[in-house]
Amino acid sequence: MDSHGEVIAHRRGSNSTKPQPGGHPEWRIWDLDEIWKKLCMLTRGVLFDLGDKYRVAGVIVTTWGADGVFVDERGNPTYPAISWQCPRTREVMDYVRELIDPWDVFRITGYQFISFNTIFKWIWIRKNAPDAIKRAKAFLMIPHYISYKLTGEFHIEPTDASTTMAMDLAKRDWSDEMLSIAGVDRAIFPEWREPGDYAGYVTEQASRETGLKKGLPVIVGGHDTQFAIFAAGAQRDEAILSSGTWEILSFRSEEYFASRDAYEHGVVVELDVEKNKWNPQFLMIASGVLEWLSRVAYPESEKKYELMVEEALQIPPGSEGVFFLPSFFPGSGPTGKYGVPGTIVGLTLSVTRAHLYRAALEGLSYQLRLALELLERSFNIRFSAIRVVGGGSRNELWNRIRASVTGRKIITSSFAETTALGAAVVAFKGIGLFRTFEEARENLDYGLKVVEPEKERAIYEEGYERYLRLYQSLSEFFKRE
Repeated sequence: MDSHGEVIAHRRGSNSTKPQPGGHPEWRIWDLDEIWKKLCMLTRGVLFDLGDKYRVAGVIVTTWGADGVFVDERGNPTYPAISWQCPRTREVMDYVRELIDPWDVFRITGYQFISFNTIFKWIWIRKNAPDAIKRAKAFLMIPHYISYKLTGEFHIEPTDASTTMAMDLAKRDWSDEMLSIAGVDRAIFPEWREPGDYAGYVTEQASRETGLKKGLPVIVGGHDTQFAIFAAGAQRDEAILSSGTWEILSFRSEEYFASRDAYEHGVVVELDVEKNKWNPQFLMIASGVLEWLSRVAYPESEKKYELMVEEALQIPPGSEGVFFLPSFFPGSGPTGKYGVPGTIVGLTLSVTRAHLYRAALEGLSYQLRLALELLERSFNIRFSAIRVVGGGSRNELWNRIRASVTGRKIITSSFAETTALGAAVVAFKGIGLFRTFEEARENLDYGLKVVEPEKERAIYEEGYERYLRLYQSLSEFFKRE
């Protein structure tokens, strides 16, 4: 990216977890060597595409959160990097509940009990592979591990570390109480670096492997979600929806307020890219539901997403009585307390795949409205609009439904890759091109588009009430004895 946020060159590749050799068949790990080799190949491809027309000024790394690895003094993993998709840590949650009230955990860390939280992996490794911790020099989250591969220097930064369920969010530092529960010594963590700090410089070995110039500055990055929120450009009275396979509804708060309401509703709080800011948020499934529907109902179609939208436009608002409850991960998101799995209600012989797709968009929009209302209630705030970023912001029909269901303006921008945009803004500030983050953001032309609520608002008002009643009714049906 250049300093205006324009993508000059990009390459992409697939990534997936692996079964752990010698482990339980369901265990999932990240093959860090494979990830590094893919990154090296993709980086060389980007450099080839750039040619001699551009000079690379710096490098920055962002990745998903929650996962990391213990490494020795040479940066070699002492135990495989357990993936967030691995089920082995579920049993650990019950152990931790016996040691501390989940409300106290939320009050300190901003986090709910989710099986993939990093702290549960630490405890599992301490109990099942204690030698891996004894031999470790440091613990690194995934972006910090990749930065180590580039620079040969260890560090850790707050946005990604805030996904561990082990930080004191009010202090932007580790919680001694949570580390004590985990049985992990504070000394295992490298020094803190903030986003925009120097992580180091590309080493000779990394230069040979990636093609990046030796001595190129590597700037501290972190958790992908927080960089997308940072780059969204939202005003103070706007919520931010980062929409992809999962959606995160969030806002940038200037105080850390762990309310009981927020805890009861399932809110998670993470640290913002900038100091003295926090990101309360809801995590909920989104386009993953639409991807499932495309596989089931549109398996052979070319340009299937264009076709799905085209067909759905022929279906009236309300989907003629079809309701799609998109809770494909029961227990997560704003409907988590109901424990209801994904459900379709109102099927008749006249229902087509177009009904299902429109109903799915409506169900996801009802889910968004519920999350928005719970966020407002938990933090005593009122949002005038929702700034939507990510791949899910490109669906104009979905944006129209979102606006009409929530009764709020939906605002999108010309930037598709907001995580990468946020990383670029931080990197350009880090290398000194801009003095402040705000100055760097002011250099961007967001090209905003605004979608207003439409006349079918009344139809969706009734639909939303029925959506809520469905969850209440089905909760009893799906209740486990």
